Amino acid sequence: MAAVAGDASNADDVTRLTEGQDVAILATRPAPGREHEAATTTKAVLAGIAPGVRLLVIGGASTLTLPGGGHVMDAPDFPVELQPIAQASAQQLDVCRAETSADWVYLSPAIVLEPGERTGKYRVGGDEALVNAEGWSFISMEDLAVAVLDELEQPRHHRTRFTVGY
Repeated sequence: MAAVAGDASNADDVTRLTEGQDVAILATRPAPGREHEAATTTKAVLAGIAPGVRLLVIGGASTLTLPGGGHVMDAPDFPVELQPIAQASAQQLDVCRAETSADWVYLSPAIVLEPGERTGKYRVGGDEALVNAEGWSFISMEDLAVAVLDELEQPRHHRTRFTVGY
């Protein structure tokens, strides 16, 4: 297969690039100062995705609900320098939730996402952060990749957000 180029913020390019495909994955993180592009790019991708093509959006964990209530990004210890991308992720999720035509799914990884071991074992949740017995919410990048492939190969979520973690 030859490489093709396009602009994810251009709905016509998205249509051209997704025609004939089964799935598309949107996994971008705008540069600092350009966080607003997350929502605008997501709008363009949703507007342009070819009919019948499933879209998996890999977003952020900032809007997950904490077990005691409130959102991750509203926690007192949430790093202030991450607020712009956290807000952008919230807007991106809102864009997805407003879409009623495309077959999209939004994946919020666990709060801590780091390189680690590929175990192939993880838990799946909805809007609440998954935490272990010690109260930690984490997943390795390797197991996040497994979760992405599992969802693409055997779709279980449609027009909703889900999360994965240990």
